Amino acid sequence: MSRLAPPASLAEHRVLLVNDDGIHAPGLILLEDLVREFTEDVWVVAPDEEKSGASHSLSLTNPLRIREIDSRHFAVKGTPTDCTLLAVHEVMRETPPTVVLSGINRGANLAEDVTYSGTAAAAMEGALLGFRSIAFSQVFTLGREPHWETSRAFLRRVLEPLLRCDWMPGSFVNVNFPDVPPENVAGIRVTQQGWRLPGSFRPEKRLDGRKVPYYWITFAHKLGEVDPASDLQAMRDKMVSVTPMQLDLTAHGFRHYLDTQFREGA
Repeated sequence: MSRLAPPASLAEHRVLLVNDDGIHAPGLILLEDLVREFTEDVWVVAPDEEKSGASHSLSLTNPLRIREIDSRHFAVKGTPTDCTLLAVHEVMRETPPTVVLSGINRGANLAEDVTYSGTAAAAMEGALLGFRSIAFSQVFTLGREPHWETSRAFLRRVLEPLLRCDWMPGSFVNVNFPDVPPENVAGIRVTQQGWRLPGSFRPEKRLDGRKVPYYWITFAHKLGEVDPASDLQAMRDKMVSVTPMQLDLTAHGFRHYLDTQFREGA
């Protein structure tokens, strides 16, 4: 395995924190609190408002503005990807991070959620820039409060091995904490990305006061059969899911098949 070498000790890490829920989100505040248990060299560069569902989008047609809250906290009028870029190339230009941590997201980033997720995208951008990058999410049920105490209890147990181990360039790790109190968590499992049935997201039509239609994107996840090795099954089993992801989106099996098809048709 190729290696992104970590610092000799956890205390030597310089950590960039990003999220998509906004700079005042409780998950980000919790993440900073937990990371400061092993290093004081923590920088926060996050959107000035919620950017959930922003995916890996860049602000190419609007200017980006940074508001300095203090010397280590910066709010950006932009996407999570913008935040990672500005942090590395501007805010931390003289002192680049050793690791990029994104989250802790209020809500799941499982299966195809990753393709929509601003939380995952901030970690993707960190990986593209050559940094060890991890996305964290706390799964919860709509209408109920997230079990932040579960993130608090298990984050360090996940983070420490990920900061010490060898790391493959072009990869990031997606972590989800289950929707149960910490005493009900069954353990930590390394998983693969799950897959739900099509149709989880739909536009819902409504009418405003002048009878003009508008739409909300709603979701109702359709699981179907769940792979026992997946992040979805880990949540069913009340386990913390640790999913290694890669930036290479090539469908290698399909590529080899298509290669034979084109060769035969030549």
